[in-house]
Amino acid sequence: MSVKVSYDQDCRMTITGVDCDCGCEHHAIDKDIYIGKDLLPRIPEYIRKRGLGTNCVLVADDNTWRVAGERVEEALTESGFTVVPCVIHREGDMLPDDLSCGEVLLSITRETEFLIAVGSGTVTDTTRINAERTKLPFVSVGTAPSMDGYASAVAPLLHRGLKIQRPAVCPEIIVCDLDVLATAPLSMIASGVGDVLGKYIAKADWQLGEIINGESCCPVCVEMVTGAVNVLVDNVDEIAAKTEKGMRILIEALLLAGVTIMIIDNTRAVASIEHNIAQYWEMIMVQKGLEPPMHGASVGVSTLLVWPMFERFAKEDLSRLDLENIKSRRISREKRERWMRHSYGEEGGSQIMRENPGDFLTWEEQERRIRTAQARFDEIKAVIAAMPPLERIKAVMTTLHAEMTPGEEHIPDDLLRRSMHCGKDYRTRYTLFKLIDECGLLEEYLADYPYPFE
Repeated sequence: MSVKVSYDQDCRMTITGVDCDCGCEHHAIDKDIYIGKDLLPRIPEYIRKRGLGTNCVLVADDNTWRVAGERVEEALTESGFTVVPCVIHREGDMLPDDLSCGEVLLSITRETEFLIAVGSGTVTDTTRINAERTKLPFVSVGTAPSMDGYASAVAPLLHRGLKIQRPAVCPEIIVCDLDVLATAPLSMIASGVGDVLGKYIAKADWQLGEIINGESCCPVCVEMVTGAVNVLVDNVDEIAAKTEKGMRILIEALLLAGVTIMIIDNTRAVASIEHNIAQYWEMIMVQKGLEPPMHGASVGVSTLLVWPMFERFAKEDLSRLDLENIKSRRISREKRERWMRHSYGEEGGSQIMRENPGDFLTWEEQERRIRTAQARFDEIKAVIAAMPPLERIKAVMTTLHAEMTPGEEHIPDDLLRRSMHCGKDYRTRYTLFKLIDECGLLEEYLADYPYPFE
């Protein structure tokens, strides 16, 4: 049974065809997702249907308060709700950091029954982690189709300058008003598209993990994400024009990506090496006091950077590998620890190694992976062949006037080169970059991004 999306008279999304017998543990899609026009006045009705209570903290930043927050507060108070606004003021962009999370936490009282986030990624994730820690339900009101995290159960945050991923909770209710989404500037819409285009890389890496390591790969989640991104690519002109059809296609793609997180309780279907690199840029730039690019925009650029590596690997001759030579050039544990602390900082590198203890391989495991890749190379090539041509992805981004190079995102050259080498080390999740490294080919493949380290 194929995945199908439909809507009832209340604009509530229904997703069918998600049952499968893969090895992943599945969770029911039991949240209310609404997509339509003129939905903000209906939010009190949606909350009452869900039985969340009448006393809430409404989280927004300066921009999202003007776009929708004030109207949501008005709709709620006129319907008898008690609303405590937590509008986070910043001179620049709000970040999902310790300070923002603390402001939300201190706005919550004993009387608070639920939280409501009015915003996109940063506002939603800051609210999400507070909902998880206080065990309060939360509602998400989207203001821009700029990222895929609305339906996620994972909160990407900045803790003491380190980009971290923390298990959290899905919103009980997600409301995406198409008229509100269409007010977002084209740069934010291009950011959302960039986030979606990265799913091609995430899908290929997940399937690669299945081939090399026997990792469970959910065909339903793969189909859900692939179908959504394919529809997006086919309708980029509608998205660029901000038509109702275009906004629905984009937000559906972003939400369906998030729903896969809800189903399997992790981000495997939607984030891989392209996200690792983008998140590394954000983390380092924030640490240096620089303004980072939008998350989805970074994902779009990093997707363009890593895509040629997939195309090149599909033409590789793995029979040329000299295993004795690869073994002799293996990085020592001591050098790898120094590399991690050099790349991610003393505290960050130590934390990543602590949370990913399996990332330093024995030679026996590395050899097994190499030999598996050699034996199953036709399957690997088939995974890569299923990716659309890179030129088509570039055409989509060009239509949206999206940033397409690290230079346009003001990524310093040293940071770019280092990120291409250390992005694979952010977590244990298997990627083509890990396989390239295990095959002793990383320096060769990254010759355009030299980063010597001794």
